[in-house]
Amino acid sequence: MTLSTTTHLNFHGDARAALEFYGRVFDGTVSTTTYAQVGMTAEATGAEKVVFGILVAADGFRLMAYDVPGETRGAAAVAGSTRRENGATLTDRAFFVSLQGGTLDEVSARWDALADGATVIEPLAASPWSAGFGMLTDRFGVTWVVDVRAAQA
Repeated sequence: MTLSTTTHLNFHGDARAALEFYGRVFDGTVSTTTYAQVGMTAEATGAEKVVFGILVAADGFRLMAYDVPGETRGAAAVAGSTRRENGATLTDRAFFVSLQGGTLDEVSARWDALADGATVIEPLAASPWSAGFGMLTDRFGVTWVVDVRAAQA
């Protein structure tokens, strides 16, 4: 048996826009199913929101997302806080999404796309452990750690 994990992001009304954005960033195909498509009456509040969404890219990148039922809030309301202070990253977030690539060119292209409308916490640059490391919170409130995979000793 083969196990795998896929990052599953939870939104409050922005899942479709986020998946479409990430589809462009990662050059992937997005599929969504709405609450109405799984039986919620079309007139119900939130019926048009995403109950199941997935992005699949040719290189194997996958990302899932949905809209949490209930009150719709924008990314700013659910983003939390991540910042650099005195050389350390401080956050109240439960998780970050880690994106690693084999080369600086590979991660730079994704970084540039994710940075559109983002708050850069730490610019993508060489670090003691990587040819490129950076951190940002994108326009949907998701914090990404982007780096070049370190060579194994």
